[in-house]
Formats: sequence, C-alpha cells, structure tokens
Amino acid sequence: MSEEKKKKSLVDRFLNWIERTGNKLPDPAMLFFYLMVIVWVFSAALAPFDFGEIDPRTGEALLVQNQLTGESLAEFLATMVTVFVTFAPLGIVLVAMLGVGVAEHSGFINVGLKKLLNFTPNSLLTPMLILVAIVSHTAADAGYVLVIPLGGVIFYAAGRHPLAGIAAAFAGVSGGFSANFIPSGIDPLLMSFTQEAAQIYDPEMLINPLNNWFFTSISSILIVMVGWYITDKIVEPRLSNVEVDADEEELPKMEKVTSRENKAFIWASVAMIAGVVGLFLWAWPESSALRDPEHDNPEISSLVSFGAPLMQAIVPLIFLLFVIPGVVHGYMAGVFKDSKDLVDSMTKAMNSMAYYIVMAFFCALFIDAFGKSNIGLLVAIKGANFLQALDLPGQVTIVGIILLTTVVNLLVGSASAKWALIAPIFVPMLMQLGISPDLTQAAYRVGDSVSNIITPLLPYFPLVVVFCQRYVKDTGIGTLVSMMIPYSIIFTIAWTIFLLIYWWIGIPLGLQASFVYPPM
Repeated sequence: MSEEKKKKSLVDRFLNWIERTGNKLPDPAMLFFYLMVIVWVFSAALAPFDFGEIDPRTGEALLVQNQLTGESLAEFLATMVTVFVTFAPLGIVLVAMLGVGVAEHSGFINVGLKKLLNFTPNSLLTPMLILVAIVSHTAADAGYVLVIPLGGVIFYAAGRHPLAGIAAAFAGVSGGFSANFIPSGIDPLLMSFTQEAAQIYDPEMLINPLNNWFFTSISSILIVMVGWYITDKIVEPRLSNVEVDADEEELPKMEKVTSRENKAFIWASVAMIAGVVGLFLWAWPESSALRDPEHDNPEISSLVSFGAPLMQAIVPLIFLLFVIPGVVHGYMAGVFKDSKDLVDSMTKAMNSMAYYIVMAFFCALFIDAFGKSNIGLLVAIKGANFLQALDLPGQVTIVGIILLTTVVNLLVGSASAKWALIAPIFVPMLMQLGISPDLTQAAYRVGDSVSNIITPLLPYFPLVVVFCQRYVKDTGIGTLVSMMIPYSIIFTIAWTIFLLIYWWIGIPLGLQASFVYPPM
C-alpha cells in the first residue's frame, strides 16, 4: 500500500470515528433534557452533604438544593412557562431573525454579496471572497447556501481552481464564524448565555451585548490575511493536479445583477444609511433619550452604559437595520407585491427557527435547574480551587478553554448549544480566578470557529461536499477535510496567539468589557 493510500485510510478511519461518536450523542434538544434529569438526580444525592464552601452571594454555607422534593417539582411545573418565555436568548434570536429574514428573502443580501464580488480584480479575489464570507454571518446561515457555491463559480470564471474558491469561502463563513465587524444576532445571543452563567456566581452581573465587538472586528482582518495566505500558497497549489471533470454545461453560472435589482439595491442602501444617520443624530445630543440619564459622564460612555436605552435596544436596532433596506429592496425589485409577501418573508425566517425554539425550551429548563440546585456554583468554586492549586498562568487557562471548545465542537455543532453547556461551568469558574466573562466568551468564540470546517457533523458539511462534487465528481468527506485542515490548524494557532497578544496589549474586547473580574 502506498504512503498516500495509508494516509487516506488513516484520515478516513479518524473521520469515521468522529462521525460514529457524534451520531451516538443525543439530539441537542434531548441532550439538555437528559442533563436536566441528571441535575435532578445529583441534586438529590448531594443535598445531604456539606462541601465546606461559602456561597459568595449570601456569605453562608453553600448547600446543594434537592430538585426532587415535592416543593421543587411543584415549583418546576408552576414556573415552566415563565422560565421558557423569559429565557433571554429566545427573544433575542427570534426578533433579530425577523429582520434578517426580510433582508434575505427580499434579495437585498444576495445582491449585495454579488456586487461585492463582481467588481473585485483577480489579484484580490481571495481576500474579497473571505471578507464577503465573514460579512455573510450577519445574515445567519445565508453564507453557507450563497457565498460558498459562489466561491467556486467566481474562481472557475477567473481561471482558478473552483475547489480553492469553495475552500476559501467555507473558511470565511465557518472557520471565521466569530470574526465580523458588523454586529449580528450571534453577539447578544452568546452574551445572554454568558450573563446567565455569570449570574450563577454574581447575581448582579450585567454584560454588554457588544462585549466582544472590538475583538471580533479586528479578528476579521486576521482571518482575511491568514485565509488569503493559506488559499493561495497551500490549498490551491495542492489542487493543481485535481482535474475538474464536470460537464461544462452542468456547471453553475454566476447570475448577473439585473438593472432593476441594481436600482433597488441602491435605494435600499440609501435607506439603510439614512437610518444609521438618523440614529446617530438622535443619540448624539447630551439630552438624548438613548443615553443613560443616571450616568456620571455625559459623553460617549453614557451611550454604552448598561442602563442606556441604546444598549438595551441593540437587538431591535439589528432588526430595523435589516428590515428597512429589505422592505425597500423587496418592493422596488418586485419581490414583494404586497404586505403579505413581507409577512411571508418573516414567516420563512421563523420556519427556519422552529428547531431552535424546541432546543431553547429544554435548554432554559436545564439552566434553570442547574442554577437552582447550586450544583453549577459548587462545580465552579471547586474547579476554581483546583486551578488555583495548580497555579497556572491565566494565559494557559484561556488556551485550555480554546482547545477544549475546539474538541467539543467536533461533536456538538451548534454554537449556542455548546455555549449553553459550557458557560454555566467555566464562566463562574474563571470569575473565581479573576478572569472576566467577556474574556472567557472571547476564548470560546475562537475555539467554536476553528474546528467547524473539519467536522462532518456540521449540518452544512454534506452540502459543501455537494458543492465540490459539481466540479470534481469523486469529491468526498476526506477530500473536503484534507482541504480544510490547513485552515483549521493555522487558524487555531494564529487566532489563539492573537487573543493572547490582544490581552497583553490591553485593547478593549468590546463595549464595557474587561479582562479581569471584578472589573477595575
């Protein structure tokens, strides 16, 4: 057997093991249900014991609360609806997606992405494609179904290998998932899990929805530059011997933007800019209703404080940022004929969120039980004591969080599901060590991104394989993973080092974010 065949067989065996192991895990929704039951059982078993720890919230002995008593079960049933409907991530995601749905189904987002790629010279094709892929995160999963296949189309049209274009786009959409200079629904979504986890240790803890915005914005530059190098210097040269064997007539073509779409996009962009300018003019005066009236500093900080209406309105503002241009584009392009078409676009967006709602139901119940039982706080304090005994530098702990998330991501694809599992343990644990929830979340976001592109359990992974097969018919999972491994490894190393340097320099992570707890 040749060395190449041995390598392929090893990769195939490794990928098959990942696929088998991941497929044995319960569906994320049921996983949260099982975890809730486990919390109940452990709370009953641990309730009689005194663990010698002090509850930082009350100053009294920390005791596990039995969730299987008659009173606890009665409270569980009585508060089930309230726990679900007040689950912070639920409303955040649904409201944001209503706006994104209008912009996506009106064609505004699709036309914008095509226009960005159409005017790009061949020499800058790779970085522009990766940048567009990063920006596509703003429209939820639109990048998977639009930007990735477009990557193959434009590379092939430019005389380059189409699989390299698909790889570059996949790296930007999925490998750089947490890099974006435009705020999107994922920012307040992850923050809401972080805040609920932080409140296990500090009930008064409040976190800004854009607590990682500066870090993710600057990370966009890193991902574009590193992805550009990997594509042009590593991935595409390796594809030089891979022949495109698809029928020319069957190959997808890049559709041109029509004159009507172009006109609609221009007016939709004007409407969006007018909305941003209007918001700026409303927020700028010191007497603005968007400022925190109780804040000592009347300047910029009163706009971004926790009590500022502007910060509390981040999600509705994201909704409006997409709805306004989406409506204008939809009607001018002829996609929307009447208000029913507009409502249908929102309905389609909600249809895609049906599974998330089911998952959120069980997740809300699990987190509620985890908090009420005090098991989460006990694990956090015991874990923090263990880490303190090891006396590891904070930097080593942060690298550990990144690597752990990277591994877990191979088996649990959903960013929100993973963070809902990890945050209640690691956020309060690292708070005990003086590491802020903002920094822990930033580390999680790095680890959550870099291994997306090498796990067959990513829901869109088979779709990307199909995109590749349009050009090279015998493309399989192993082919795609072999293309994406250089991105995954180099992104992991570069982004981890980047976060550590970022921390060392002391550049703010985002609005009202800190590196230490309690904030200085």
